[in-house]
Amino acid sequence: MPTMHFLLSALLLHSFMLTASAKEALDIIIANNGGGYPYASPPPPACHPPPPPPPMCEPRLERGRKALVGFTGAVDKNKYISDWRGSDPCKFKGIRCAKYPDPEKQFAIAGIDLNGAGLSGRNRNPLLLSGLLDSIPELTFFHVNSNNFTGAIPPQITQYQYFFELDLSNNRLQGEFPKEVLQSSQLVFLDLRFNSLYGSIPSQLFQLKYLDVIFINNNQFTGTLPDAFASTPARYLTFANNQLTGPIPPSVGASKNLVEVLFLGNHFQGCLPYQIGLLNKATVFDVSKNWLTGPIPRSFGCLESIRYLNLEQNQFYGEVPETVCQLPGLRNRGNFSLSDNYFTQVGPACRRLIDANVLDVRNNCILGLPNQRPHDQCSHFFSNLKPCPNPKSLNYVPCKKYDPRGHILITSTPPPLPVSYNSLDPTRHR
Repeated sequence: MPTMHFLLSALLLHSFMLTASAKEALDIIIANNGGGYPYASPPPPACHPPPPPPPMCEPRLERGRKALVGFTGAVDKNKYISDWRGSDPCKFKGIRCAKYPDPEKQFAIAGIDLNGAGLSGRNRNPLLLSGLLDSIPELTFFHVNSNNFTGAIPPQITQYQYFFELDLSNNRLQGEFPKEVLQSSQLVFLDLRFNSLYGSIPSQLFQLKYLDVIFINNNQFTGTLPDAFASTPARYLTFANNQLTGPIPPSVGASKNLVEVLFLGNHFQGCLPYQIGLLNKATVFDVSKNWLTGPIPRSFGCLESIRYLNLEQNQFYGEVPETVCQLPGLRNRGNFSLSDNYFTQVGPACRRLIDANVLDVRNNCILGLPNQRPHDQCSHFFSNLKPCPNPKSLNYVPCKKYDPRGHILITSTPPPLPVSYNSLDPTRHR
């Protein structure tokens, strides 16, 4: 009953105010002979009305903006991020925005691209990844090639639902392989090259089921490649210029998605496993500048997609298989290097590749060809020769042999440089 009384009183008061106002307006109109106002026109306002307030930034976007602006306080003066101010972070250089895929569809900071920015910490302090990478959970990619970031990778990235690409290449990262990466199950692209990471390469890296690109070259990784290497779904692998040892594992043949793999510039030893011949999608295989030995397995004649095959600067020996020199990808303006080894014989198909400047056999032990090793070097090597532990496997051919009939095909232009070789340049980025 009191509530009803309060409502009725409010209605009566509202009605009285409207009636009184209407009466006053009518008196004014009558007094002025029917004019709408007591003056010829309404009086001008005392001052201009205030401008409308700026539109409110969406919560996800505003949180990201605050993280970016806060990060600038830790960075030495740098023109690259000099425009990181204002209310719209989507206009900041290197920032990509998109609608976050949740029911609200709010705009958020989806990516950060600071490649080549040359950022350093203010007052010579370390430039840490925390404070930036740990503050924007909507990130899908984080590219910071060629800066001076150091410190640990924030563990928060393991909780980012749509975080697909991480490029920390050519920075100042130190320590063992970052475990946070191993828990980022959505990663598709990983680039840690040109840092000072050390220790063994964890087997869990090859069990990330979406990882398509792994660039970890030019660090200080040691130890052997784990057998879990076979589990990787990756198409592009670069282990170049580390300190890895032991043999190339036979499990490499189970990595059936591999398109390009670079083992060059390590301390790999032993003979090549025949299972390499199972990599029928591989276009690039590079084991140059190692301590590998033995003949080329005849299974290499099954590498039907290969275009770049580099075995130079090792201790390989014996006859170069003709079936390898007959592979279409090498015959058609490919690149095949066997220089600085101890090979002793090449057949007609290989000689045609030599004449076409496709095959490089300089500094070997092949009689009748120019630019070979001195006789005493070859004699000394073969006097201390250690055979492969399973020589029969070297003759195993796990495919139907390629039909060698036909003539060498030379196109007008060579094939483009493979993707993986770009990773050997510290400033090249995605």
